[in-house]
Amino acid sequence: MSRPLKLIVGLGNPGAQYAQTRHNAGAWLVERFADQQGGAFKEEKKFFSRTAVVNAFGHEVRLAIPTTYMNESGRAVGAIVRFFRIDPEEILIAHDELDLPIGVVRMKMGGGLAGHNGLRDISAALAGNQAFNRIRVGVGHPGDKSQVTGHVLGKASAQDRDAIDTCIDEALKYMELAIDGRIEQAMNSLNGFKVDVGQAPGK
Repeated sequence: MSRPLKLIVGLGNPGAQYAQTRHNAGAWLVERFADQQGGAFKEEKKFFSRTAVVNAFGHEVRLAIPTTYMNESGRAVGAIVRFFRIDPEEILIAHDELDLPIGVVRMKMGGGLAGHNGLRDISAALAGNQAFNRIRVGVGHPGDKSQVTGHVLGKASAQDRDAIDTCIDEALKYMELAIDGRIEQAMNSLNGFKVDVGQAPGK
């Protein structure tokens, strides 16, 4: 059994122009979880984030959506972790994942950073530690590296957004297990899930 979670972070870019882009899938998940738990976000400049505190399944959990740009997410996570003395194993990061097709969502404990700029900056802020947990929301790959930036900063089609939202809803079913420190059980329950989008990923 792993440790109960103390911090859940949803990655994205700040501002209305980015709010509906694929890169903000992690932020969508944490916003929806806050809604479920009755949490209200407030901006906290010292944490470079919008934050909320919820009592979820018997645990006090801090939620954060950085107000930095994605590639500076570590500034927010580092500030919160230092202030509240949170260990990497007590953190769950929700983020968009190019390596997973639309309609797929996965939970994992630690592991590599898969070239994700937000995760890379968070790891750097944690002195290179990569032991934090993740929820990876598939946004598909455009097929060519040169198109990645435009893809993640673009809006998903209505059909793709529906599939992403379905994945988020599915992931939230297992948050009680994750928050309670039963990450492996949550992974085993979630990681076979797939939405049939009926079209090629990312198209």
